[in-house]
Amino acid sequence: MFFMRVLYTAEEIATRVVQLGGEITTACKGSNLVVIGILKGCFIFMSDLVRQIELPLEIDFARLASYGKSDSPSGEVKILKDIEIDIENKNVLIVDDITDTGHTLGMFKKHLIARKAKSVKICTLIDKTWRRQAHIRPDFTGFCLEKGFVVGYGLDYGEKYRTLPEIYVLETQDRE
Repeated sequence: MFFMRVLYTAEEIATRVVQLGGEITTACKGSNLVVIGILKGCFIFMSDLVRQIELPLEIDFARLASYGKSDSPSGEVKILKDIEIDIENKNVLIVDDITDTGHTLGMFKKHLIARKAKSVKICTLIDKTWRRQAHIRPDFTGFCLEKGFVVGYGLDYGEKYRTLPEIYVLETQDRE
């Protein structure tokens, strides 16, 4: 048996996702949007989020590696699967489960700008500020987290816990 503490309930998450969809709709009004999810962590959050955005949009995914099977980013970011949609002169919204050090999203944002995106904004479910190293800040944030390691609602530890409907703080002794 392990100890996890509920940080955000399924109801709190659902409410915040609806709010984020409204914020994105307002901020990006009048534009066609390309929503790019960062796999694997975004898939639950993004599927709920895009249904709340009231704009024409295209969807694509990228797969980046920075954590491996650890709870800390390795510092090296690799693109394992790049997007397939042409984003030249299009407004892009990157959707990710968590912004931690900021290196991964910073690198990927530069990658999309180099592909001539008209604009690139970031939406993250969890903005984990205490380990931020890169000068990057999400444009849209579900929840801010000072400290702690979280799982559930797409967030994982070693590929476990993604399908939990709530977001939990996973205590150190439970990461085995």
